[in-house]
Amino acid sequence: MNPTRGSNIENNLITLLEISHLKQVNQHSQETAQLRTTIAELLSRLENQFDVINDKNILEQLVLQLREANQHLVIASMNAQTMQEAAEQAKLKQEQFLAMLAHELRNPLAPIAMATELIAKLTDSHDNLPKLHGILARQVGQLGHLVDDLLDASRISSGRISLYKQEFTLKSIIDNAIEVSSPSIALRHQLLDCEPLLMPMTVYADFLRLSQVFSNLLINASKFSPEYETISIRFRKHHDRILISIKDNGIGIAADIQQQIFELFSQGYQSIDRAQGGLGIGLALVRSIVGMHEGDVKVKSEGIGLGSEFVVELPLSILSSSLPVSTSGQLSETRQSRHRPHFSILIIENNPDTLAVLAEVLIGEGHRVSTALNGAHGIQLIHDAGEDGFDLIFCDLGLPNHDGFEIARNIRAIPAVSASKSKTKRPVCLVAYTGYNQAQDRKQAIEAGFDHFLVKPVATDTLLNLMAGWLST
Repeated sequence: MNPTRGSNIENNLITLLEISHLKQVNQHSQETAQLRTTIAELLSRLENQFDVINDKNILEQLVLQLREANQHLVIASMNAQTMQEAAEQAKLKQEQFLAMLAHELRNPLAPIAMATELIAKLTDSHDNLPKLHGILARQVGQLGHLVDDLLDASRISSGRISLYKQEFTLKSIIDNAIEVSSPSIALRHQLLDCEPLLMPMTVYADFLRLSQVFSNLLINASKFSPEYETISIRFRKHHDRILISIKDNGIGIAADIQQQIFELFSQGYQSIDRAQGGLGIGLALVRSIVGMHEGDVKVKSEGIGLGSEFVVELPLSILSSSLPVSTSGQLSETRQSRHRPHFSILIIENNPDTLAVLAEVLIGEGHRVSTALNGAHGIQLIHDAGEDGFDLIFCDLGLPNHDGFEIARNIRAIPAVSASKSKTKRPVCLVAYTGYNQAQDRKQAIEAGFDHFLVKPVATDTLLNLMAGWLST
């Protein structure tokens, strides 16, 4: 063999081997790159899967937290509703308690008040009787005010204060308030300095309620001022409103309680003997009534021992120049002549003392009086009287076995009661005489057949005026 040829073949073989090796290397590189690409894609997919898994876990945690929060919200809502219902029940029980307490206090107060009036007729029989009668009269009046405050507290809480507005001069309202508060001021030997109103000013108001505002403020000023001090009333007109200031030189009001002094049952400084007394209702009532008259009330005091000033702001009436104005707050009939007719009267009352004293008062006025301690006995007396029966029937509402409403319906069902017996004889006048004084009590009484509604204790003049008014209708 030619050596050169053998060398060429060997070189060719080496070249072929190198080419094959390069191809393999290239193929391996390509396969390696492809594998790396595949691995990268798998890693990317795996990372995405991990993200999905993480997101899913987070989502499940959020869902779990949302469920827990929703459960807490449901529980909180149920608790809030339960607390609201409990608060409403407590408020209702408080109103019912105050109303019942006022009723229970009125029952013993009624005979005491009437007995005090009867004692007034005997004051000439002993030198000490006028003094003792004065003490009784003042204390009975104070008890009456406290009972009224209890009822007003119930009305404030429930928002059931009603107003009966008319046109009145401001002077007539202030004069009435001064008349009511004068005994308290005189008892402490204090001087009331009331600025005269230089021009007639009228307000559209509930006379009795607005008079109550100023009498409460005057009595408070007297109560919290030393003896022989001066209490002043001043007026200032500002545009279409009038500002009434009641100022004293008494114990004053600390700055830290001036904001809540008008809240129900709130009280200022009280000494250990509670000499000033009171239930913390008067100023809450003042704010409520003034607000219902579209007015405002504010207190000013430099502090303890520096006196107080209450300023009531009210709108003046824009109709006063064109409407007739009541210059007096007298809402009841004036007392008639002593030559009034004598009536046949039935009293149905289960409190023996109240029954005895009311009968004594009416007998003392010349009337014929029959009495019954329960409704059944009262109805029997009506049947026994026949057509020559009673002119007026006073009936308590809180009677045993059958309440006054049921008794009234039974009485109205008796023909001799419901119909006039002749052209000159009118039907019987049926009067509710009770310690209850809620709006629903009055409404139910009228629906049951009562003509009038009197709340214990009732002054003798009120009874006689009612009877005279019934006769004149």
